[in-house]
Amino acid sequence: MHTGSSSAALKILFIEDSDAEVARLRKHLESLGYVIEAHRVAGAQALNEALSQTAWDVVIAGGAASDCSVLTALELLQQSNRDIPFIVVANQLDEQVACKAMRAGAQDCLDSSRIGRLAPVIERERREARMRQERRAALDAMRVNDERFRALAANVPGMLFQMQVTPEGMPQFLYVSEASQMLLGMSAETLLSHDNPLVGVIVPEDREDFFSALAMSSERHATLNWEGRVVPSGADIKWINLRCSPRELENGTHIWEGVMWNITQSKLAEAELRASREQLAELSNHLQRAKEEERDRIARDIHDVLGGTLVGIKISASLLAGKMDAGSPQLDRLRQIEVMLDDAITTTGRVARELRPGILKEFGLAAAVESHAEDFQHRTGIPCDVLCADHDIETSEDAAIALFRTYQETLTNISKHAGAQHVEVRLMQEGDEIVLEVSDNGRGMKSADLRKPKSFGLRSIRERLDSLGGTMLIHPRNPQGTTVVLRVPLHPLRAEMSRETSAFSAGQA
Repeated sequence: MHTGSSSAALKILFIEDSDAEVARLRKHLESLGYVIEAHRVAGAQALNEALSQTAWDVVIAGGAASDCSVLTALELLQQSNRDIPFIVVANQLDEQVACKAMRAGAQDCLDSSRIGRLAPVIERERREARMRQERRAALDAMRVNDERFRALAANVPGMLFQMQVTPEGMPQFLYVSEASQMLLGMSAETLLSHDNPLVGVIVPEDREDFFSALAMSSERHATLNWEGRVVPSGADIKWINLRCSPRELENGTHIWEGVMWNITQSKLAEAELRASREQLAELSNHLQRAKEEERDRIARDIHDVLGGTLVGIKISASLLAGKMDAGSPQLDRLRQIEVMLDDAITTTGRVARELRPGILKEFGLAAAVESHAEDFQHRTGIPCDVLCADHDIETSEDAAIALFRTYQETLTNISKHAGAQHVEVRLMQEGDEIVLEVSDNGRGMKSADLRKPKSFGLRSIRERLDSLGGTMLIHPRNPQGTTVVLRVPLHPLRAEMSRETSAFSAGQA
């Protein structure tokens, strides 16, 4: 019985003049368990028709087909582009014919007297035919995938690449898409044929950073994500983003596969945005300085002119009251006027202090914070406890004024919106920052409150701190209330942003 791994069904195309020979071979194969579907042809035309109509498992050619020789039949099979095993089975097989047939592409030649070899040969050739078919299918799939990849690569705005790192630590391209011409000013062939072409176009100042990022990616087997400048041949400086991931091969080496983008426009936009923010910050600082100068002028007028006038009126009223009789009705009226003048003088002093915190300039930020807390408590009736951990904080005038003004605005918001019964203030220095915390036990603040279109108070606080490199954090307080944390550098550095903008502009020159 047939014990091969193939299916027992077998379609055989015989090229033979004799029905008897076909019947003999068929009977032999059926005795081995095959279910045979056979067809006999004797001429070239019939052979062509049979090949075009059915998918045969094997073609068996006898040496006695008078109208179609073995070599002719083999040639017709090859012209049909069908991969079908071709086996010659003939009586008294001519060795010369057999050699010619094998050279022409026949899989095997058997003498009909050795019919026992036929089934093993058929099984072997069917297996090899299946393997050839699978290889062709795999090659076709690879070709389709390669064509699809190349089509995608040609339409990706960035440059796709595959690279490895040489033992000397230099990047070497293994594959580059055609976008290299547009991005780096070199064709893919040029990049693949030259040593270290990428390093050659990177701006010298950026090479150390690139090699550092490449070494870190190699050591950690992590994605390489690097931004830097390149100078393509005959072109201006460009900013690129190189992003690729390492993959370990069977031999233990690594290759990087990824994409390289032109990010010059985004860098230019980023620089323009940074410069615009810088100008807005300078304008905001200028407006704040102008406001402070105007406040100083108004405070001086209130203190020197209005305050002096009120004090003069108070003195005159006191002198006039001293000349009146004790029981005079006008004396009571003067006493009421004196009380109102005292309130007006007190209010004038408070307004002048709020407009021009002279105590801030003379005694420092801690004293100004404590003084304003006392005024807040006196004006609103809300207890305000102050803890100043560092009374000798030294900072720039701009930082001190900005922090004091944001502190004023914070207390004003509490008095207007919080409904608080108690306020706590803490002033301290943490490293190179001044930290001012203002906490209340009011109704609290929701995150949506920060996004209200008309929340100008909080917005002005945030913008003022941003202009000095500071921050404002707002978070809920347990069991209720809100804590506002204001942070400002001891010595705000606005020059850093300008240096970055200048460095980028210089790179584009």
